[in-house]
Amino acid sequence: MKIPFFKSIVAGVMLFGTISVYAQLPSIQYYRYNDMRGLNVFETSKEDTVLYNGLKLRVGGDFAMQFQAISQSNASGLTGTDNGGNTVPLDFVDLDNNMTLPTANLNFDVQLEDGLRMHLRTYLSSRHHPEAYVKGGYLQMDNLNFVNDGFLSGLMDMATIRVGMDEINYGDTHFRRSDNARAIYNPFVGNYIMDAFTTEPFLEVTIQNNGIIGVIGITNGRLNQEPEPGDDGRVFYGKLGYDKQMNDDLRLRLTGSFYSSSDDGTRDYLYGGDRAGARYYSVLHTVSDGSIGRGPNDFEPRWNPGFAYHTAFMFNPFVKYQGVEFFGVYEKTSNGADTGGSYSQIGAELIYRFGGRDQLYVGGRYNSLSGEAADGAATRDIKRTNLGFGWFMTTNVLMKTEYVTSKYEGDGFIGSKLQGAEFDGIVIEATIGF
Repeated sequence: MKIPFFKSIVAGVMLFGTISVYAQLPSIQYYRYNDMRGLNVFETSKEDTVLYNGLKLRVGGDFAMQFQAISQSNASGLTGTDNGGNTVPLDFVDLDNNMTLPTANLNFDVQLEDGLRMHLRTYLSSRHHPEAYVKGGYLQMDNLNFVNDGFLSGLMDMATIRVGMDEINYGDTHFRRSDNARAIYNPFVGNYIMDAFTTEPFLEVTIQNNGIIGVIGITNGRLNQEPEPGDDGRVFYGKLGYDKQMNDDLRLRLTGSFYSSSDDGTRDYLYGGDRAGARYYSVLHTVSDGSIGRGPNDFEPRWNPGFAYHTAFMFNPFVKYQGVEFFGVYEKTSNGADTGGSYSQIGAELIYRFGGRDQLYVGGRYNSLSGEAADGAATRDIKRTNLGFGWFMTTNVLMKTEYVTSKYEGDGFIGSKLQGAEFDGIVIEATIGF
């Protein structure tokens, strides 16, 4: 047994043990519950439902285990060149039906003052980093009473200020994705093909008033920070939308987001900033990955356009009528360099929740991506379908089964390992969040 696997199991046992004190976890102001109660929560509410009565520490966690049964193939006869200039095959590795590396998170949420709280998440074990490391954290201010009682209360009745080194609020997909072991909000196992998620130093202001949502934020576009010349880039991002519970049965939400980075060394991690790795293991890996100058890519089968700087837009409709949910994605990113190039992504999820407390669900997701690396370049197309079934055994424990199928098409993949590539299979995932 490998040590990282053992560490993951130990972390999971620790999280299981912590559930026994769940009933003693304190309530935190303006907080998204890390369990079934957090489903379909986007920006945290401005409703002040928790009375502040001193500093509180809420220790939580996430644990996820998977059984993966996926097969894959690509065009026959594909070859590449190894470090010595020799021709080597680019056949995909054969995948076994087996357990994958369990993942675990440790979460701290601290009520520091009235309207002032801190969040910190540590990945105890992840696919890309089996060792523990801090994912990120932020300070959230929903009132400024700690400055002076009632200070700017008219503004702060609508405003939320977040500052830290953590995920930014671009688009709505990051509210529904799996964040390493925090998979309880995701009705499926995988995330989107072009996965807009990054952890960066940011300052962000959100305004919510009578259903209207506005977000404006700034970051330097960097994942790893160094105080060196040349790393003085900047990113502006924002969101405008409407989210309203129309009546007891119907909720409507529609948001549009933008992200724009400069050419001053931002590195643009928007589609490559999740250091945990993708949710499907060893998919799209070849038998020759090590000999052709790189190790296996833990972030496949996600797609990162790789633009040095760019402008991106995302539109997300969300409709919930009784037990039926629809969530949509239209996203486009355009290269800021003179070479041009752009990619567009479409996604649609339809979920039906049922049972006495909506603890069961079935659903499907269609996700496609199309684009070119530069103006006039050959087109690349990726299509993916997910079908899922889930059961919330308790408020904190979710079992889900997913069937996934994906194909890579277009002349842009000719000559690469993705020529004629496809994969499909079943993944069973158990996740705990509290």
